[in-house]
Amino acid sequence: MSERPKLVLASASPRRLALLQQAGLEPDLVRPAEIDETPRRGETAKTLAKRLAREKAALAQDTLFHDPEVDSAFVIAADTVVAVGRRLLPKPETLEEATGCLRLLSGRSHRVISAVAMITPKGEHRLRLADTRVRFKRLGREEMESYLASGEWRGKAGGYAIQGLAGAFVVKLNGSYTGVVGLPLEETVSLLRGEGYPVYLNWLSGGV
Repeated sequence: MSERPKLVLASASPRRLALLQQAGLEPDLVRPAEIDETPRRGETAKTLAKRLAREKAALAQDTLFHDPEVDSAFVIAADTVVAVGRRLLPKPETLEEATGCLRLLSGRSHRVISAVAMITPKGEHRLRLADTRVRFKRLGREEMESYLASGEWRGKAGGYAIQGLAGAFVVKLNGSYTGVVGLPLEETVSLLRGEGYPVYLNWLSGGV
């Protein structure tokens, strides 16, 4: 049996790592790729998510050239963008930003665009996109203030984490739940399988 190819996750997100592991995929290396995520003028949510995912994958791959253990690995990167209409919501770092996000999301639907980019050992680039619609309940003052006080919003796309406390705000979701969390698993597994990565190896060996 040939040796399993290496897998690199280009993210520092514990959520993305946990999602990969949920699918029975254990990366050989986690290589965070820190890039400028500022949207360009006129950039849509889809365009931004795709560009950032590609840039993260490319940056991570660049760092592997001098590491013979993983210099011919599959590199996976992802990015998630939340939008209300054409307005792109930030990944808030301040209470003011988070408050603005919650007020926009309260009582209405929004889109969560998650792009997953892959670079194969042959240097080929692949990309898949998950477009999910999420609707929040109308948030009362106590709900908003309590969520803001939790600090869970910090650094999260749109100012919330659906797998956490904010899951109580969601009244409808149409699309990929794992995409909203940060890594759309169906799209990720499809990319890897399409290029011959043995996705189900751990499943068959009972190693999940």
